Amino acid sequence: GLGKFSFDELPIMRIGATSDMDERAFTTLLDKTIQPELARIEGIAKVDITGGEKREIKINVNNDKLKYYAVSILQVSNAISKANLNFPTGSIKNTAQDVLVRLSGKFTSLAELSNLAVATNKDGSQVYLKDVAELYDSGEDATSLTRINGKTSLGIFITKTSDGNTVGISKEAKKSLVALEQAYAAENVKFTIASDSADFTLEAANSVIYDLIIAVILVAFIMLFFLHNIRNALIVMVAIPTSVISAFVVMAALGFSLNLMSLLALSLVIGILVDDSIVVLENIHMHMENGKSAREAAQQTWKEIGISVTSITLVIVVVFLPITFVTGIVSDLLFQFSIVVVAATVISWLVSFTLTPWLASRFTKLSHLNKRKVTDRPLIWFENRISNFQNFFKGILKWSLTHKRIAFTSIMLMVIASFALAGSGLIGVEFVANGDNGEFRLQAELPKETPLEQTNFLTRQIEDHLIKDPDIANVFTTVGAGSGGNISEGNNAYISQINVKLVPAEKRSLTSTEYAAKTKFDLSKKIPGAKITASPVSIVSGGTAAPIQFQLQGSNLDTLLIFSEKIKTIIKSVPGTFEIKASVEGGNPEIAVQIDRQKLAELNLSLDVVGTTMQNAYAGNDQSKLLQGDDEYPIKVQLDEFDRMDIDDISNITFLNTKRELIQLSQFANITSTTGPSRLERKDKITSVTIEAQVSGRPVGTVGREIQSKIDALKIPPGIFVLAAGDVKNQAEAFSSLLLALMASIVLVYLIMVALYDNYVYPLVVMFSVPVAMIGAFLALALTRTNLSIFGMLGLIMLVGLVIKNASLIVDFVNQLKKEGKGSYDALMEGTMARFRPILMTTIAMVIAMIPIAIASGAGSEWKNGLAWILIGGLTSSMLLTLIIVPVAYLAVDTIKGRRAAKGVP
Repeated sequence: GLGKFSFDELPIMRIGATSDMDERAFTTLLDKTIQPELARIEGIAKVDITGGEKREIKINVNNDKLKYYAVSILQVSNAISKANLNFPTGSIKNTAQDVLVRLSGKFTSLAELSNLAVATNKDGSQVYLKDVAELYDSGEDATSLTRINGKTSLGIFITKTSDGNTVGISKEAKKSLVALEQAYAAENVKFTIASDSADFTLEAANSVIYDLIIAVILVAFIMLFFLHNIRNALIVMVAIPTSVISAFVVMAALGFSLNLMSLLALSLVIGILVDDSIVVLENIHMHMENGKSAREAAQQTWKEIGISVTSITLVIVVVFLPITFVTGIVSDLLFQFSIVVVAATVISWLVSFTLTPWLASRFTKLSHLNKRKVTDRPLIWFENRISNFQNFFKGILKWSLTHKRIAFTSIMLMVIASFALAGSGLIGVEFVANGDNGEFRLQAELPKETPLEQTNFLTRQIEDHLIKDPDIANVFTTVGAGSGGNISEGNNAYISQINVKLVPAEKRSLTSTEYAAKTKFDLSKKIPGAKITASPVSIVSGGTAAPIQFQLQGSNLDTLLIFSEKIKTIIKSVPGTFEIKASVEGGNPEIAVQIDRQKLAELNLSLDVVGTTMQNAYAGNDQSKLLQGDDEYPIKVQLDEFDRMDIDDISNITFLNTKRELIQLSQFANITSTTGPSRLERKDKITSVTIEAQVSGRPVGTVGREIQSKIDALKIPPGIFVLAAGDVKNQAEAFSSLLLALMASIVLVYLIMVALYDNYVYPLVVMFSVPVAMIGAFLALALTRTNLSIFGMLGLIMLVGLVIKNASLIVDFVNQLKKEGKGSYDALMEGTMARFRPILMTTIAMVIAMIPIAIASGAGSEWKNGLAWILIGGLTSSMLLTLIIVPVAYLAVDTIKGRRAAKGVP
């Protein structure tokens, strides 16, 4: 899988190319023309072409004829390479010119090749190449085949550079492909895009923009109800887009693209934007109701809550800045997110103290609700509800302030209970929610000795099954795929890979994860003998890395393989895991040739001659090239297929010793069939084996934790180390660094408050609003059965900023009232109730702005849902409980101070 998580190594586009041309000509066209054309596009790192047929001159050497003429295959290869050279041999000079002399010795035709002398007989006659071998002008042996929707094609894989913009590249590539289709219309060249990451990004971007618009409209409605006239609603409607557009300007300046993260940030920032403007507008209204003009009210507002709103903006900035220093995988994801949040918040603060008051001073009017007006009736009904709620709340607050201990203890018990809820496993944990990307990948693995033809036959059956399915839009096949879906990583004739793209989510009943599992189940029954694995392609893993990975390291491969079976059993025993496999498995059929060095020396042979001869015979030697025009084609010397079919053919291979005698392999070597590991893996220079598993129906983090605890309980043999990798490791890293950021932000917030209030105690009172927000956040996750992912952690960090905002508005006002000479109790009652409406209003507005995001479905929604639910739950519980716990804590502090003062303690 992907050890170092990077989106960049995966192809962002997979394209199938078909045409009416013959295969070899089409391959040449792709290699020579189309590939360079696509590679020119800015942001593309590489373009890989798979499948097709490249021209190759085959020289199939016949073993019996070699024996007859007493020639070894090595002589044949050497003769060809020696005779196939161009020599620059110097130059001729006279006064007028200096001309280069070049000896051209490259082969230019098959006839020239076939008449090459490869050896001289004892009687002086020549042995020609055509005497011992057959020559063919054909194609290279296929190592992989590609098809699109069952039609033979060539595969084009486009990988982008790390800073390339997926959507831009995809657009350019599509333009190029259309132009190429037109240019080669006569040959009926067609390109089918099997998968394109840009589709996902665009879909996600559009859904966020849609959420933004809905949120703004919903918020305007709320404003109408609270502020009673359409003018105020419009003021907020102007303020929000102004902030969002200004945030775009900052993003453009920093070179951010509109990607999932930056859009996610914008959709969450809406809440903050609404908040600032509402607090300011509400305050202006309060002053106007006390008889001030709109202009005076706007000026007075700045004096009164300017400092407090500024401090709040600072708080949110401070909460998000630590995230930009988070390291590990998360940093790539979260850096843009945090910067966008910080920029939008600062801009929103500017807007709320420039644009909002200015608009208010010019346009706002006090409207007095009139029962006779039909349009005012719903507003009056709403007002009555709010007043009733406010009075009900006032009663609770009075009771709480007189029964401080009971109130405080019961709220703290709720906090403890909610944290217990998070720890009990009722809330699942994962690194990143795997969305329904509408794609999954099937891999069919046959026994390791299976040739390509057989793998192909079986893959055809799988394709036929898939193509019939109405829910499947595209089927892109690679037979002879690299392991792990990496194109550049060697070809295995016994593995084939099929990328399946489903129709859009609204046209099917199953998610891509469910579909993958179902398809695997159906195929496993239909096609026995193949090991079929299916995994959804997610935006993070690209369908390659299994979420659960454990690495075993040790010096001895055999003990590792035995121990890895134990770990496999443990992983199998944890519910929710499937597709459990090890990266290194024994049982690869091999033929071992053991050489007796003593005999080798007696027979006048050396090991390099033996090795090279065998390599030429079985792997073939294609070092020499045939020159035609400007193009060179490989000449491949190899034993005829007929002479390399079984173990006996190996013992019959002949070598030429220094005395020009032919010697058979069986004279000096022992040849046996054995098995070896399928591949060797090393990490940090130590032999390692990776065990991986897919997860379905349960959160990855939770499954990972269970496996980890079972492994910890095992007796691990000395010299073997077990390390978590994949999502389990990423999640642990991400969570710990985000927890640090959360802690850092809480400490920083406290310090800012200390500076603002010039006091150490009141900021602590404000900090009580944080735990009560967690009650709702955890409850919302548990009730909606949403897992806590790294985005959920962001939601928690965001909550800290938002709820401290509310608490500080209360404390700030209470402090002002006390300065005017009111007693603690009266100041708390009056101050809290005065802030009740704006806090209720901002909370309702933000919760409503979050609802479309929480229930959104489609690309990228899984990331947003959890975040939005956390904010909805957290803000709701915070509004209800902050208004109680903060005054209670404040009063407690003042009571203690009063007692100490009475005793004369400073």
